[in-house]
Amino acid sequence: MSSEGVGGMSEETKEKSALVPRLRFPEFQEAGEWEQKPLTDVASLKNGYAFKSNDYVDVGPYQIITIANVQSGSLVIESTNKISALPSDIQQHQVLCLGDILISMTGNVGRVCRVTTEGLLLNQRVGKLIPDKISQEFFYQSLQRDQFRNTMQLKAAGGAQGNLSASDIAEYGFSLPLDQREQQKIADCLFSLDELITAETQKLDALKTHKKGLMQQLFPREGETVPRLRFPEFQEEREWEEVMLGEIAEIKLGKMLDSKKHTTGTLLPYLNNLAVRWNEVNTSNLPKMYFDKDELDRFGLMDGDVVVCEGGEPGRSAVWDGRLPDLKFQKAVHRVRFKVPFEPRLLVLFLESIAGTPRLESLFTGGGIKHLTQEVFARLKIPFTTHAEQQRISGCLASLDDLIIAQAKKIDIFKTQKQGLMQQLFPVLDEVSA
Repeated sequence: MSSEGVGGMSEETKEKSALVPRLRFPEFQEAGEWEQKPLTDVASLKNGYAFKSNDYVDVGPYQIITIANVQSGSLVIESTNKISALPSDIQQHQVLCLGDILISMTGNVGRVCRVTTEGLLLNQRVGKLIPDKISQEFFYQSLQRDQFRNTMQLKAAGGAQGNLSASDIAEYGFSLPLDQREQQKIADCLFSLDELITAETQKLDALKTHKKGLMQQLFPREGETVPRLRFPEFQEEREWEEVMLGEIAEIKLGKMLDSKKHTTGTLLPYLNNLAVRWNEVNTSNLPKMYFDKDELDRFGLMDGDVVVCEGGEPGRSAVWDGRLPDLKFQKAVHRVRFKVPFEPRLLVLFLESIAGTPRLESLFTGGGIKHLTQEVFARLKIPFTTHAEQQRISGCLASLDDLIIAQAKKIDIFKTQKQGLMQQLFPVLDEVSA
């Protein structure tokens, strides 16, 4: 960010109207109030195409962008459906170009991102916003505010699955300064922060890629008995074995949610598959349910247990550290408790190393929603070596995980700083209640 950016701005001390930001660049201190218009006055909304699933192919030149690909501030295209040719009736705006602005209109609505690669097509329930007579970067940055997303989510609330209509978006009260130079100044300031976040995210991705490659070297490949990379002190050790997980560990599914929502027993927090992330258990805002006396031990967790997603993203896993002694687990989660000396974290690392490969995905059952059943999971063959070598591998990769966690926190700090800055650079309006 240039020295003329945030450092060159000063806080207004005199009382302002609602349409003047609290923080303004010096050259625009006397530029007057901003104006508010319905979003439809500054941009148009275009809808996506209703692609047919029987046209999808495994390999094709066109990727279809759905609401799942549209995240806040980023377009995720690792998992997309593909087609081999454009439909004859597709419209020009449904063939996406670099820089196009997209918005999710179903589910977790109000997420906005930009197109960052070519060969993408716009699916239904993803909107394309086209700014008119306004700085495109200023328009995009305005939509990244929490205020916009919260307003959209409130408008979509009420059904089992939130849906935004075109009028919901068109009616949004969009604030902007009259002077396009001020629009551009704000856009440039925030864009410089985006560039910083992008650079730090690329570092994070590089660390994750390095870890993935290292894991693939430290574990034997399928059908092999010795890893490609082995620590010197274990070079002369015996070959690794393959054992079925169910032979060395007890695997248990958690308690099924009670549709009657009974109110007897003890009300306790529990893990579902949303709380289990790779190498991490998120214990913030845990749901609760009642457990009977005989269920307290059956669905309990101990320090060193491995928790594994049964559904959602099957196989995603972490080692439980025992920080909440009363925590239980629900049916969407497997508890793996080893019966022989085995480094629990090594199971997590192995599952992470084969995630996204046929070796793991061939075990999944179900149609649109995949599951890793207890019976099938128990038959998963895992590499097995001495406990000392297990600990050496786990310790090596733990140091990489520490770097990854630190880098992710650094990015979160920059994102928080950006949101705080936007609250100062834009007028604060009670748009959610509008």
